[in-house]
Amino acid sequence: MRLSDAERNEAIEALSEHVRTGRLDIDEYGTRSARVTAATKRSELAPLFEDLPEPRPSVLRARPVAPARPAAPPRRFGVGAVPIAAIVAVLLFLTVARGLWFVFLLPVVVALIFGARSR
Repeated sequence: MRLSDAERNEAIEALSEHVRTGRLDIDEYGTRSARVTAATKRSELAPLFEDLPEPRPSVLRARPVAPARPAAPPRRFGVGAVPIAAIVAVLLFLTVARGLWFVFLLPVVVALIFGARSR
C-alpha cells in the first residue's frame, strides 16, 4: 500500500528517536531519512527498520489477526445417512407391520430425529 505524508513523518520521528538513543549515527540517519522521504510504499520502509528495535512506524507493526471462526461440531451421521436410514426403516416396518398405514409416517419421524442430531 502507498504511504501517506503522516506515515513518512512518523517513520522519520522513529529514526530521530534512534539517533537520540545512540543506535544510529548522524550519517546513517541522513541516509535512512532520505530513503524514507523517497519511499512511496510501505514495503520500502521495512528494510530501514529491520535491524532496529521499537519505536517503529505504526505501518510496520503487526496487524491484529481476526479471530478464527469456531469449529463446527463433528457430525455423527453424514447427510446421506438420513435417507438410507429412512428407507431401511420403511422396508423393515412394511415387512413386520403389514396393513398398518401409520408405518409410512415412521421414515418422516426417523428423518426428523436424525436430521436434528446432525445439526
